[in-house]
Amino acid sequence: MQIGAHVRDDDPLPAARERGAEVVQFFLSDPQGWKAPKRHPSADEIAADEIEVFIHSPYLINVASLNNRIRIPSRKGVAQHAAGSAEVGAKGLIVHGGHVRKGEDPAEGLANWRKLFERQAESGGFAVPILIENTAGGDGAMTKDLEMIARLWDQVGEFGAGFCLDTCHAYAAGWQLDGVVDRVKAITGRIDLVHLNNSRDEFGSTRDRHANVVGGDGTIDPELLAEVARTAGAPVVVETPGDGQAADIAYLREALAR
Repeated sequence: MQIGAHVRDDDPLPAARERGAEVVQFFLSDPQGWKAPKRHPSADEIAADEIEVFIHSPYLINVASLNNRIRIPSRKGVAQHAAGSAEVGAKGLIVHGGHVRKGEDPAEGLANWRKLFERQAESGGFAVPILIENTAGGDGAMTKDLEMIARLWDQVGEFGAGFCLDTCHAYAAGWQLDGVVDRVKAITGRIDLVHLNNSRDEFGSTRDRHANVVGGDGTIDPELLAEVARTAGAPVVVETPGDGQAADIAYLREALAR
């Protein structure tokens, strides 16, 4: 099993080696902006390296939105970042599930996800797999609750959508992590990547604040996190405070070798 970390985007390969990572995740552009990604200056080197790569899309992207000023650039942004992901040899592009606003019908947000895949299919599909990530909070969220994820998969599963399981988000949303892999796979049929993050807040808090797997202020038992990684059978990325990432990776590698 490959274990790694989310690292700085300017020089991801050296950052990965500093942490002993076998897989890396990074952004191709400002995570809080709408600008299309430029070709990474080390794209060829990254693509040729044995380290496996995943790209995270900007946080502003909200495919589900009923607001044209958000949904339209979000659709465009997913396609642009998928193309940029292919240039660095990425295995997938992670996209948050998004949300609709209070009082809006979540079914319309789910339909917008389907439209994203339908429209892209007309031009040959995305350059890399799209991995939809569960989120921590929000009543109108598309991927906070397993029941809503099941409804989402009814819309996008046929297009080969992938799933990224974030343990902090799941814990904050009130999912019991014991057995979570089986419950997710019963819905999606797959887990393509695990964001193995501890949580600074208590169970069901709906707060998205990551902590290191070990040695930090996390509230999740590290052994439980290791068990999620073990049963998922997918690449693992820690999106934890950078100073503790090497220790997080070393702990997981040892725990999974037992």
